[in-house]
Amino acid sequence: MSCLDALRQHSLVVADTGDLDAIKRYQPQDATTNPSLILKAFKLPGYQELINDVLGQIDNSGTLADRASRAVDHLSVAMGSEIAAHIPGRISTEVSARLSFDTQASIRKAHELIERYQQRGIGRDRVLIKLASTWEGIRAAEVLEKEGIQCNLTLLFSDAQAQACFDAGVFLISPFVGRVSDYYKQATGKTFQADEDPGVRFVRSVCQRASSGGYSTVLMGASFRSVEQVLALSGCPRLTIAPELLEQLASSQGNAARAIPSTEPFSPLAQPIGHSDFLWHHNADAMAVDRLADGIRRFAEDQSKLEALIAERLAKP
Repeated sequence: MSCLDALRQHSLVVADTGDLDAIKRYQPQDATTNPSLILKAFKLPGYQELINDVLGQIDNSGTLADRASRAVDHLSVAMGSEIAAHIPGRISTEVSARLSFDTQASIRKAHELIERYQQRGIGRDRVLIKLASTWEGIRAAEVLEKEGIQCNLTLLFSDAQAQACFDAGVFLISPFVGRVSDYYKQATGKTFQADEDPGVRFVRSVCQRASSGGYSTVLMGASFRSVEQVLALSGCPRLTIAPELLEQLASSQGNAARAIPSTEPFSPLAQPIGHSDFLWHHNADAMAVDRLADGIRRFAEDQSKLEALIAERLAKP
């Protein structure tokens, strides 16, 4: 069997793309969108009719920049709804990175996204609201989860972030692999084998903490740079994988034995991690601080680029 089919015996595969053709080809259980992925998909031929239809419905109130900003949410939901029609599971849709440090604004934006999905016939049970794993993002997720709106907490790089998400009862977290590895590769000049890869080891440790602590939060490894990293996390409950790596896995024959080690005893904290402890432990990890800030900046920059492209189209007669 292919490595992809073998991997599916141990992990649920999620497509890290907005490309409908790739989603149809690899038939993932779930899929995800964010401004970076929508930016990549914006010029794909298969989306042009949908994009034109969405932009044609944007009202003319406010400045061109205001209209372009509103259009991003409409487009995210329209593309997410199209993707949802081709997968059996859920579509993750991201709250703007610009709201990463504003709990109440994040909650309001999540409500808006869910309402737009419902207007398109997609119930909240098919959607995961994606938020950055800041303290404020985690607090927003805690509120939303109690309302029955399940969340995917992304840009997760530290044990403090993971613990706060577990305490908040978050449905799913996405600890990153490749961006952790990138940091240590740049810092040390070393190239790591899969089992020694800092990103792989970090995600394995979070998996162990979740399972041995009895937490219900689902783990989804994300941000892969190579097939070797993917296979080294076989057995992680979910893996979100880009099309180029899905292609390599699908076109190669081999085994994908479970690579997540068995759990060891772990005692959950007696009390949920508080704000000051969260900040202390997260900021004690220079990599986590750097990668979280960098990730938020990158998502915000890609949203700005997307808004500029949308503004160009809206400005055309």
